[in-house]
Amino acid sequence: MPLSSQTQPQLNRSDGPVVGRDMLCFSHDWTGDPLSKTHLMRLFARKNRVLWVNSIGYRTPSLGNKKDLGRLVRKLRDAATPLREVEPNLFVLSPLAVPLWGWAGVRSFNRRFLRWQVRGAMRRLRFRRPINWVFNPAAGVLAGDLNEDKIVYYCVDEYTAFSGVDPVALARAEARVLDRADLVIVSATRLQQTKRSPTAPTVLVRHGVDYDHFRTALNPGTQVPAEIAGLPHPVIGYFGLIASDWVDIPLLVQLARSFPGGSLVLLGKATMDVSPLQAEPNVYLLGRKPYESLPSYCKGFDVAVIPFPVTEVTLNANPLKAREYLAAGLPVVSTPIPEVEFLGQVHIGRTVEEFVAGVRLALREPGPSLTRSQSMATESWAARMEEVHQHLCHVTGG
Repeated sequence: MPLSSQTQPQLNRSDGPVVGRDMLCFSHDWTGDPLSKTHLMRLFARKNRVLWVNSIGYRTPSLGNKKDLGRLVRKLRDAATPLREVEPNLFVLSPLAVPLWGWAGVRSFNRRFLRWQVRGAMRRLRFRRPINWVFNPAAGVLAGDLNEDKIVYYCVDEYTAFSGVDPVALARAEARVLDRADLVIVSATRLQQTKRSPTAPTVLVRHGVDYDHFRTALNPGTQVPAEIAGLPHPVIGYFGLIASDWVDIPLLVQLARSFPGGSLVLLGKATMDVSPLQAEPNVYLLGRKPYESLPSYCKGFDVAVIPFPVTEVTLNANPLKAREYLAAGLPVVSTPIPEVEFLGQVHIGRTVEEFVAGVRLALREPGPSLTRSQSMATESWAARMEEVHQHLCHVTGG
């Protein structure tokens, strides 16, 4: 979609604080899997203009890692066309930064260079007094430097606990945005206790779900993909990133061995050693799938799992897939993640044995169920947007 500053929308500013506004969003890369930020900013873009700033990174890459090198190459390639309109009123900026946040000199350079890039995009789009939505704490280095009207820190993870990050440098950047925020929104109860601003309220808004999308798993016309349609049942399914922060490999190996006549299907990009899983004859690692196709895969699952290791990362997480699985009508089994337990309709396994037993229990009512799906009907992202809007009204006077 071509970019044209001549098509600036004429929006009515009289309907509230989040209508007719210019907004910045510092988040993950736009081309990544749709996350909470994606869903919310798409809703905002219906009545506002959004400048989405692709990830400026918070991990230090390894030059010996092919995946890290590939990401650097993609960043350089995207920088050739740094600003584009990807959807109506939603513009994406692909900035460059030196991914060495632990070095004081580099942090200083990045701050000046990023500010120059973002301000240039704002001038081109004729942005004025934007609301700055900071989803990536590394972007705290710019908070307050962009002539913002308001700053919202929207925290959905304990980023300093991720593997491969510089926790000291990231905590410093996060402290800066907390000091400057007008509103702090978190997605988990545990985060509400730790992400406190000295001057701004910290409020809890749990994740929503793209309900209309995932409920199509129950539609008669939805076809189960051929690559899983003929697999032996029960089909135990997972979708999401397969990374050390998020997947307990020994747990999955034991799960596969506990159902030798069934199939364990894993959808997602793998960034860790998965050879123990590849050694199991009934495990199918099918790679990342388009978001649009996930309901069709869910239709082929008998049960869905959240095999998170219990760590500081996951204890602070609110996995989107819990509500997505349920919206698709699937029974769900998870390790003891507080925000999953909060849902009250997921089988929880605190040990490997309990997890396997939970899957057996869930298989008493396998596959997509209309009742389970309808339990998520009130959990849509539009409902979450209304919560966000009300909190924003309090700090903007709207």
